[in-house]
Amino acid sequence: EKRSDWRFLLQLASLCDSDLFRRERASFHPSAFATMATQGEEDTTVKEPLDLIRLSLDERIYVKLRGERELRGKLHAYDQHLNMILGEVEETITTVEIDDETYEEIIKTQKRHVQYLFVRGDGVILVSPPLRSS
Repeated sequence: EKRSDWRFLLQLASLCDSDLFRRERASFHPSAFATMATQGEEDTTVKEPLDLIRLSLDERIYVKLRGERELRGKLHAYDQHLNMILGEVEETITTVEIDDETYEEIIKTQKRHVQYLFVRGDGVILVSPPLRSS
């Protein structure tokens, strides 16, 4: 059954805040087993690319998508395909038009705010974690 109802997305996103889902989402990626083995100690080592995403859970990240779209939001969950659930999202869409008379580029940006957003991983170009001080 195909679910296109926005209520389903909100229910899915609300699962992100449950303790059960936090434990289960860690199992999406093999490196998370090392984290579970530390018994509560946070593993901050980066051994492979998705470890950087794991360290950004519950923090605001920047995501660049195909089609000149950019997202900034709080990362609630992800999987090995870079499917993500983001909360408190600001989406920026940039379009470039050519003026018919002057042939100059006209750059337009549109912004919108979304409470929760499911991002399909095949559209992701870049994920930037928050800046960290050493």
